[in-house]
Amino acid sequence: MKIAFVLYPDVTQLDFTGPLQVLSRLPEVEIHLVAGALEPLPTDSVLSLNPTVTFDECPQADILCVPGGFGTEQAIADEVLIGFLRQQALGAQYVTSVCTGAFILGAAGLLEGKKATTHWAYRDALSLVGAIPTRGRVVRDGNIFTGGGVTAGIDFALTLVAEIAGSELAQSIQLGIEYDPGPPYDAGAPERAPEQVAKRLNAFYGARMAQFTKSLEAVMAP
Repeated sequence: MKIAFVLYPDVTQLDFTGPLQVLSRLPEVEIHLVAGALEPLPTDSVLSLNPTVTFDECPQADILCVPGGFGTEQAIADEVLIGFLRQQALGAQYVTSVCTGAFILGAAGLLEGKKATTHWAYRDALSLVGAIPTRGRVVRDGNIFTGGGVTAGIDFALTLVAEIAGSELAQSIQLGIEYDPGPPYDAGAPERAPEQVAKRLNAFYGARMAQFTKSLEAVMAP
């Protein structure tokens, strides 16, 4: 089974590395890290990533996965990347995303009329790319799987493993990576976070959404 992760500058590394850690433990997989060139790509943290194949050279993927990140706005305007997704989606068994990677799928026309999720701060904007915004850590609509924000990529990947190879293997991988969340605070969703924390994050993402929405509207304009 061939898995292609689509990378671009300022991707959120955990959107990518969480699912990578899980999906790489499927039996007999061949993983490709796809980008426009083979040069190291900066993430939105210190880590840089090394693509293994270019868009032109990537074989047909069985699983196509698009992580999100602060580089999403530039990615949705990248005609080569979007063209690659459209072509690959024709032959892929599963078309997937994590976090704001859903908007990149949407910009390629792959979420039209489909239920999808993304990071909580961006979820309602999914309608701008033709999707039906749906709350959930993992949302499936046909062969399209979308994960919520960042850490939900691990949940998405375990769900996909169960779909492909059964729940026993998914649980074995979960145990092997000791994915047993016990966070020090119950603040991982806006409705449970302290008021002052939610207010701060809403202000941050509210400022970003204004520009993000403009970028989406420009790309999706007829």
